[in-house]
Amino acid sequence: MSDLIGVLIAIASSSLGGTAAAVTRYLVGNADPVTLAILRWGIGFIVLLPVTLLMRAKWPPRADWPAVAALGLCFFGLFFVLYNIAVGYTTAARASLALSTLPLQTMVVGAMLGIEPLTIRKSLGVGIAVLGVFAALTSGLAAAPEGAWRGELIMAGAVLCMSFYNVWSRPFMQRSSALGFLTLGMGTGAAGLILIGFLTGHMATLASFGAPQWMAGIYLGVGGGALAFILWGLALQRTTPTRVAVTMTVNPIAAGLLATVLVNEPITLNLVLGLIAVFVGIWIATMERRPS
Repeated sequence: MSDLIGVLIAIASSSLGGTAAAVTRYLVGNADPVTLAILRWGIGFIVLLPVTLLMRAKWPPRADWPAVAALGLCFFGLFFVLYNIAVGYTTAARASLALSTLPLQTMVVGAMLGIEPLTIRKSLGVGIAVLGVFAALTSGLAAAPEGAWRGELIMAGAVLCMSFYNVWSRPFMQRSSALGFLTLGMGTGAAGLILIGFLTGHMATLASFGAPQWMAGIYLGVGGGALAFILWGLALQRTTPTRVAVTMTVNPIAAGLLATVLVNEPITLNLVLGLIAVFVGIWIATMERRPS
């Protein structure tokens, strides 16, 4: 039952992440990748910190602070700068499909580090999901924006950061709490981004934002930042990293649907067929019973 609850929470988180991809695509013409990351995690941290304090969440022990901070810089800093660069090259739906390689990379990283063993059923499910993603991207390349493959390649590379974050996060959360771990990591990542923003002049971009851009930015920080990752952390506490990562494949659905409204991106047949394969893969990989 804990596994099922964890997977459902992760699906909700991934859906919010998909809408954040569409909003990022909407904002990418008004701001650079660093500014977008500052906006998302600066606002996210402002929302998250009071929640953590009000719930009296347990913070990571001092001995864990350097490692938690490093994970925060890697994920909330490096990963999301690369994420924003990737979305600038391709559509929100295609970027989210590339992001769906997360289950495969998490599975490989977890097995490589000896944290989560591979099973035939899990490998089959993730393999079907990733093949669906690959088929959808390659068959629709002719209709994609020029140079879209660059964004998808950058996204696939950036996902490696998130894979290590998924696999390494769980022990630290078990010694503290999902909220405490998340707040310390997000705060460190946001602080690093803000420092870079001031040193490079990227913060000045925010002065040019109008009301629509600020509304989109606030949603990016609250929904795609704080809430999405509160749910993600709770999911990682309840089930395995690979099961959580597999739900990332619902991300393109939310991204594609919202992007059709915000930036008139079409939902093509190849994307729909790819997503069907993704759902089959999710079902196969997540329905495996864990040993008692």
